[in-house]
Amino acid sequence: MVADGIYYAFGLAAGGALAGWLTNQWFASPLYILAVFCLWFFRDPEREIPYGPVAVSPADGKVVVVKPENGGTRISIFLNVFDVHVNRTPIAGSVTAVDYRKGEFLVASKDEASSRNEQNTLTVEGNGSRVVFSQIAGLIARRIVCFKKPGDKVAMGERIGLIKFGSRVDVAFGPEWDIVVTPGMRVSAGSSVIARRRAPVGAKEAPKAQHGEARL
Repeated sequence: MVADGIYYAFGLAAGGALAGWLTNQWFASPLYILAVFCLWFFRDPEREIPYGPVAVSPADGKVVVVKPENGGTRISIFLNVFDVHVNRTPIAGSVTAVDYRKGEFLVASKDEASSRNEQNTLTVEGNGSRVVFSQIAGLIARRIVCFKKPGDKVAMGERIGLIKFGSRVDVAFGPEWDIVVTPGMRVSAGSSVIARRRAPVGAKEAPKAQHGEARL
């Protein structure tokens, strides 16, 4: 569990106890329910990370956009309030940039949220490839948390931060990647393969991973 969930739950439970003492337990019950919800919302389950020349989903949620963009492909994943909100890196490598940009708080399922909403963008470079992905705030999500900074080394599927409550994550792949997801599919952070690296011209194709790659 993310520590934030404990802090929120403790504060809400304390407020419930105070409300119950000043009034009665019926008035306190909504605060207790919210405390339990926060403990559930900030869950952080372990994931089985695949291996091989693949990229994994940076977030739990529903794929809402797969479209050509800037010579590559952009994948957008919408997270509703019931999804796990811990984000993970799609590939292994080095974090070469972390850029935070203020913006609006449009509904995260809308495509214009990718360019207009408040967001934090990370660039990871590894094995001759670069993947750029953005943590994007939504209508309810008003805080983006990022644990990483430029120069950090990350493993594929490693936790890099979270977005509180409903939100969106965009991933930009270069032309060296074949996308294996389509709009409407549900994915899990760290375990669902969303793209496969093409073998360089003249190179032998790497063997396919045997564990978890097909789980989307």
